[in-house]
Amino acid sequence: MKNSKSLPPRPTQAELELLRVLWDHGPSSVREVQQHLAGARASGYTTVLKTLQIMAGKGLVARDETDRSHVYRAALARETTQRQLVTDLLERAFGGSASQLIQQALATRPASPQEMREIRRLLERAEGDKS
Repeated sequence: MKNSKSLPPRPTQAELELLRVLWDHGPSSVREVQQHLAGARASGYTTVLKTLQIMAGKGLVARDETDRSHVYRAALARETTQRQLVTDLLERAFGGSASQLIQQALATRPASPQEMREIRRLLERAEGDKS
């Protein structure tokens, strides 16, 4: 990846779960993040706090310390993190072949009709950009 020096490190699975909460619900306190996670999996307050502190150190989240309970927000947009992860996967697992990545993605989990329309639209746009 050409600009990997400017991006934070790739988040772990546990860090991605916390990032999803922050992307879905916006800036949140540790307690709020923990409560949103309660539906998906049980996580203790101190575990969520420690993970968010580690993530802040890595640059994955930013912490607002103006109030007594610190508020965390994702440092990067969801799309930026997704692109970073896909770029890494594309290089490591598929030797840079977008075709193989898409083939395996569709073989693993079939796309809905709506997703297929969106894929076709993106392919048509990509082909138009090359002409």
